[in-house]
Amino acid sequence: MHVDLTGRTALVTGSSQGIGAAIAAGLARAGARVAVNGRDADGLAKSVEALRDEVPDGEFVAVAADLGTEEGAAGALATLPDVDVLVNNLGIFGARPALEISDDEWRRYFEINVLAAVRLTRAHLPRMRERGWGRVLYIASDSAVVVPAEMIHYGMTKTALLAVGRGFAKEAAGSGVTVNSVIAGPTRTGGVEDFVRELVDRDLPWDEAQRVFMREHRPQSLLQRLIEPEEIANLVVYLSSEQASATTGGAVRVDGGYIDSILP
Repeated sequence: MHVDLTGRTALVTGSSQGIGAAIAAGLARAGARVAVNGRDADGLAKSVEALRDEVPDGEFVAVAADLGTEEGAAGALATLPDVDVLVNNLGIFGARPALEISDDEWRRYFEINVLAAVRLTRAHLPRMRERGWGRVLYIASDSAVVVPAEMIHYGMTKTALLAVGRGFAKEAAGSGVTVNSVIAGPTRTGGVEDFVRELVDRDLPWDEAQRVFMREHRPQSLLQRLIEPEEIANLVVYLSSEQASATTGGAVRVDGGYIDSILP
């Protein structure tokens, strides 16, 4: 299958590193002009340069903005007012005992992980409908379905994204625009490596620490290893393509078999 996104512009939020950067690279390889987003302008510039080294033929645009705020979203829209593909990847996570999560923390997680995606969808979906083509994606998580006891505030936001994605898919019905959520499983990123180190012996070599983490904290995984960011990106690129034109309103899994059910 050859995915060709030539002539399309994509915005990947929270894409200066990790899964977002892998998605940006994958979309660029498919021919899209890709807007890379991060809060820190200097750090973002370095990330864009790294992506250009990785995909020499790719076209990248830096969008420095804190999308977890209304002001940041407005600034991003001023820089990039129109996109064909919107990948809502921005998200934060962290372990916290359930009874110690404050009101402010609950609000912060919802603002960044959910409302940022809602704002951008509200801004871009009307123009996509007018054109009769567009792709909106939400990067959710296995935690949306199997809520981890150590971070229920994060799980809550990912569950909310599934509802948001299904709802906006109905808003886009019959327009040629598809809206989907991607349920990503435990994935190897810098943040996840730090998270693994919080939960297992910090002195263990990484390969052993990863195995202990999967065995003790994610035993449902059929893959029995952390997923690589590029494996998430592969599904996102497909869902952004013309070939995925009949897939909408879905919660599509790339979770390594982590969720023990036939349907999410």
